Amino acid sequence: MLFNSCDNKTSYTNFNDYPTPVNENLWIQYTPSSTLFKIWSPTAQEVILRLYKSGNSSKALSQHQLLSGNNGIWQKEINGNLDGVYYTYQVKIKGAWLAETPGIYAQAVGVNGKRAMILDIKTTNPKNWELDQGPKLNHPNEAIIYEMHLRDLTILAQSGVTNRGTYTGATEIGTKNPQNRSTGLDHIKELGVTHVHLLPTFDHYSIDESQLDKPQYNWGYDPNNYNVPEGSFSTDPYRGEVRIAEFKQMVKNFHDQNIGVIMDVVYNHTGKTTTSNFNLEVPDYYYRQWQDGTYADAAACGNETASERAMMRKFMLASIKFWIKEYHIDGFRFDLMGIHDIETMNQIAQEARKINPNIIIYGEGWTAKESPLPYEQRALKKHMQQLPHIAAFNDDLRDALKGSVFDDKSLGFVNGALNTEESIKFGIVGAISHPQINYSKVNYSDAPYTLAPWQSINYVSCHDNHTLFDKLKISRPKAGMDELIAMDKLANAIVLTSQGTPFLHAGSEMLRTKKGAHNSYNLPDSINQLDWDRKQEFEDVFEYYKNLIQLRKAHPAFAMKNANEVRDHLKFHQIGHQLVSFTLENNANGDYWNTILVVYNASAKKINYKLDGIWQQAVSGSTFDLKGSQIIKGTIDIPAMSMYIAFKQ
Repeated sequence: MLFNSCDNKTSYTNFNDYPTPVNENLWIQYTPSSTLFKIWSPTAQEVILRLYKSGNSSKALSQHQLLSGNNGIWQKEINGNLDGVYYTYQVKIKGAWLAETPGIYAQAVGVNGKRAMILDIKTTNPKNWELDQGPKLNHPNEAIIYEMHLRDLTILAQSGVTNRGTYTGATEIGTKNPQNRSTGLDHIKELGVTHVHLLPTFDHYSIDESQLDKPQYNWGYDPNNYNVPEGSFSTDPYRGEVRIAEFKQMVKNFHDQNIGVIMDVVYNHTGKTTTSNFNLEVPDYYYRQWQDGTYADAAACGNETASERAMMRKFMLASIKFWIKEYHIDGFRFDLMGIHDIETMNQIAQEARKINPNIIIYGEGWTAKESPLPYEQRALKKHMQQLPHIAAFNDDLRDALKGSVFDDKSLGFVNGALNTEESIKFGIVGAISHPQINYSKVNYSDAPYTLAPWQSINYVSCHDNHTLFDKLKISRPKAGMDELIAMDKLANAIVLTSQGTPFLHAGSEMLRTKKGAHNSYNLPDSINQLDWDRKQEFEDVFEYYKNLIQLRKAHPAFAMKNANEVRDHLKFHQIGHQLVSFTLENNANGDYWNTILVVYNASAKKINYKLDGIWQQAVSGSTFDLKGSQIIKGTIDIPAMSMYIAFKQ
């Protein structure tokens, strides 16, 4: 393919010939006396900067020609204090003017993200922001992650939240439902998780921010401006500074409760293609193409970005570092991480850890469709051993627990499937190499793929596909409520007592339902919202989850630091149809319990289990006694459909 710049100065035979000023600062540089504007567009003939009074509708205050400099950079310094002024760039390519764009490095925008805003960004900092920090982790699998959509958390009228569906509402204190049960942030704190994972909260296209009085819903996986908070969660999307200040205050409020904030990031594709902000600056450069010039689409959303190209890699690195430094973000979940190249992901992890050693980075280790990026370069689940500071979702365990997410009727360990035990064991050890696992019988992986157990994000449900409760109900239509509750409890009991990093879908602790919807990305609040009435209705489920989390936090044996520790201290014992048992031995990871016995009984009948020596009972059915008041020896009855734990001091 031949690419020509149209200034007749330089011609490029391919994207690799483009000048790539990777060390150049491309953020706008504001001072009270002047602002420096920069844009990288090596094929542009002209670039115009327009200044506006508002983020929408108003006519331009002034127009300025940017000057062409070295390495494809256009820039101009404008004198005066421009704080609060909005702006756009417009690029001329091949004799034609493209549409106006806020630029890919916009840090603040007006309504619907069409115009960028010049902002003295430090004025958006909450009080004592310089002292703010998230939770500290000795190693990543100490985290217990709670995945939620901001709107879902508080939009229900009975949530007791004043500013429902907003950044502000997400961290209101003292909110209760009509049954006087805590909701929102207080609920999350009560549950005991360490981190919230927010579905996309950067600026996305789906929601019309000028029509927030009309019902609208979307998960937000259609990026518009990557470095700006989404306006529909703010109390005023028209004023660019408001969403920034409210987002920061939300982060600080979570941090004040010792809860970290993880952002769901979607650098793998953009919400639009030909008119995306990337293409309005440097047409086609930021995207992969097939040999015939058509856009590749491994994201199944119309395009895929080219992380291996120097300026896309630079953009991703700059963006991640910006969110950590400016917003104090504690982690990132990469959507369809397999679309990105290994080198870029490793650079991101290294740079992020320099700023915050406690950062958590994980992603989906797959693609949605085929990609031109060579297989061996992809940041896939299979390649996690080449990504030593990054984790990936363990779909082997997910589908082993409850059945395939792509087949409503399929079953897993907790709802009646046969021969899932090796996949359960694979999840228990965090996808490492362990001598007691037969990898030929693991769901999708015929070999271990992690270097350390924390690299396995262990989960049974997330925002995608059915909720856990809905999947169990659909796959076992004749099961009674007591059976469904037992299955649900056992599924996340396995997640929370395994060596991987545990990940919970918000609301699973109160049997969240989406009324059977499989893909709720644009369905109304009535489907997606957390129903806080269920907290009282299924109070025993909530208490069980809360106790599980307390158990994990109290006992470091469930979160060993490395693979050698797991191999040395974790031994599997009786394995049979719908039965998996193991011990954590010799004060694993410094645990004060010397030996811990864990038994998962997924059968519909109690099991008589033979013990050697004298033990203390910690968990039986839904009863938790972490002091181990009851002494047991000989044989014990493991209740049907449950987890059992005993220990020796």
